[in-house]
Amino acid sequence: MSQRELHLPDQVISYRVVKNANVNNGKKLVLLHGAGVAGKDTWVLIASMLTQWEEVLIPDQRGMGDTHYPDRSDYPFSAQMLVADLNALVDHLGWWVFDLGGYSLGGMVSMLFKQQHPDRVCKQFLLESALLDRPCWDSTVQLRQRYSEAAEYLRSDNRDVGIRNFMDTISPNRRTSVQIDDLTASRLGRRPLGFAYALDCVTDAINNIDRESLVAAQGDVTSLIGGLSVDLMHQYHRDMAEGLPSWHYFMVPGTDHSLPFQKPRQIAKVMNEETLRYRNM
Repeated sequence: MSQRELHLPDQVISYRVVKNANVNNGKKLVLLHGAGVAGKDTWVLIASMLTQWEEVLIPDQRGMGDTHYPDRSDYPFSAQMLVADLNALVDHLGWWVFDLGGYSLGGMVSMLFKQQHPDRVCKQFLLESALLDRPCWDSTVQLRQRYSEAAEYLRSDNRDVGIRNFMDTISPNRRTSVQIDDLTASRLGRRPLGFAYALDCVTDAINNIDRESLVAAQGDVTSLIGGLSVDLMHQYHRDMAEGLPSWHYFMVPGTDHSLPFQKPRQIAKVMNEETLRYRNM
């Protein structure tokens, strides 16, 4: 694994490329992390167990990880800016066709990229993607208000309150301990302003995106949802799997929204098997 940087006019994008010495098929995979967490923390363990790709690209998105503005301050950003960053990075690397996966915020960016660049993305993986929280769009929009409240705390002196509110909102049924919650809060609190702007980014996108058109623009999707996540999310993804032949829903037992951190082995297994299915279609 090598860590590199791409210098854009308003952003220094940090990214990692994981190369599998045992694979020589030319296949490439891009993996995008969620709000408040770095790409390395989210994906490197999973990437170490993937067997179907020669190279895996793991960037840090704006406001998170080691990616930063030239003055190293944090500023608001939009979903379209994240899509443009990804486009600049894969162009820089000469990755013209690849598979694409995203977790939470990263799932939303993945879907937007696929919608805008349909010929560049092949197989897709979504881990509890933002925008796909509930079947009812009004309920999804209302849910974002709770994230907006958490973002306001993150911009204040009560940052820990914002982080805990976020955790309670996104994983209300989680089985946890003080130690696990503290570890999660520590991870999310590394760049509180960047985290707040990431939450704002999704809220802004919800107010400007046609979800039905976005979902219709996707290709072969494998969607993974934590078994302890809310029933309405499972219902929505089951319904899509029943109604869309290209949508494949998997429940990951024993976890919630933290599935890439808690169940990396199971997720890697599903990704490997689903890729073989897709390539053998």
